[in-house]
Amino acid sequence: MIRHALLATLMIGTACSAQQPDPKSSAMQGPQGPQPAGADQPVPQNAPTTNIRNVPATTGRANRPQTKPPFAVQTIGQFDEPFAMAFLPAGYLLVTEKGGALKVRYPDGAVSDVAGVPAVAAGGQGGLLDVAVAADGTIYLSYSEPAQVGSQLVLARANLGVWTAGCHVGKVADCPLGETHHPMLLNNPTVLWRAGSYGPGGQFGARITFAPDGQSLFLTSGERQRFSPAQDPEQALGKILHLTLDGKAWPGNPGYKAGGVRAQTWTSGHRNPYGLVFTPDGRLWEEEMGPRGGDELNLIEPGRNYGWPIVSNGDNYSGRPIPDHPSRPDLAAPALWWNPSISPGGMIHYSGSMFPAYRGSLFIAALSDESLIRVTLDGATARAADQWSMGTRIRDVAQAPDGSIWLLEDGEKGSGGRLLRLAPRS
Repeated sequence: MIRHALLATLMIGTACSAQQPDPKSSAMQGPQGPQPAGADQPVPQNAPTTNIRNVPATTGRANRPQTKPPFAVQTIGQFDEPFAMAFLPAGYLLVTEKGGALKVRYPDGAVSDVAGVPAVAAGGQGGLLDVAVAADGTIYLSYSEPAQVGSQLVLARANLGVWTAGCHVGKVADCPLGETHHPMLLNNPTVLWRAGSYGPGGQFGARITFAPDGQSLFLTSGERQRFSPAQDPEQALGKILHLTLDGKAWPGNPGYKAGGVRAQTWTSGHRNPYGLVFTPDGRLWEEEMGPRGGDELNLIEPGRNYGWPIVSNGDNYSGRPIPDHPSRPDLAAPALWWNPSISPGGMIHYSGSMFPAYRGSLFIAALSDESLIRVTLDGATARAADQWSMGTRIRDVAQAPDGSIWLLEDGEKGSGGRLLRLAPRS
């Protein structure tokens, strides 16, 4: 009874912060100002045609035969269309569900809702998307926000709220579970950044990662199936943004002095970036979904243009060809690419002790390929290593505190939204 009363109190305390924003508010404008003309029109079928002579890509293809995974696989949870996960101290796990729920999984496996989550525009590829935990315990969320037409990507920040007196996220290790699980909530969730180009379309990107020094963050912003915004320097779509922890342009960005979206942009020419990780050597790696074929792993360097939709090692879904990356050598080519598509989801750099042979590898979740992919790195060089068949769509991947690898199964197309734990076979 006490637990239910406390939860009700927390829900009341956060009701105002979780209300849906007014779509007509001036706050719905993006960092570049008013809505770009035509952004609320139906998404086009094909990339714009070009007169570029095609030069076929002949190196970097990463598809490998699927093999049996060398893991013991254990189901340790169940979620409804999960998208991303992030660990808190002491083994607590946050999981986003696209429908708008943020869940906490306790170390003993129990799961409950986190109260105070902002309203999201759920449906298709949109909804509550990434979750990331800063070094000080602050929670960052990305999601599709309801807008005048369709939705737009936003970045928000909140503190994970009080469980019991004197017991908060900074002291999770000191919070005894006892026989019940104290409720959690987001205190005062605040929108820090809006894409500004609202309208129809999926492909939000929406991945959040922190700079190695913890003083800034990077956010991937997909091009919403609209193609041309990825090459428009005045739109935040199809970009990787480098922002302060308050959602402002990072002063060291290549175009900082230009202001607006240019000031926030780290790289451009991206389609649907679903993975973004730093490696210990300071390099930033990104993977993104291509069109029909042409999924990419990119080494991200400031100011570079990665080519979408001018070039791609895949084609339009209609079958209309797109020139391959070598056709425009001035645009950054992927380190690796997959055709047929694997439909990459989340990605991690593995540093744990449970799989010492895999330390330093990238692990990439794959949706349509129903696999977990391992890539080895040697400085700026990436090599495809393993493509393990998981028999289901894998949405996200995380390294647990004990070094095990946790996977989120996608909740669509026959996959059930399970949380899976991978450990060595005994």
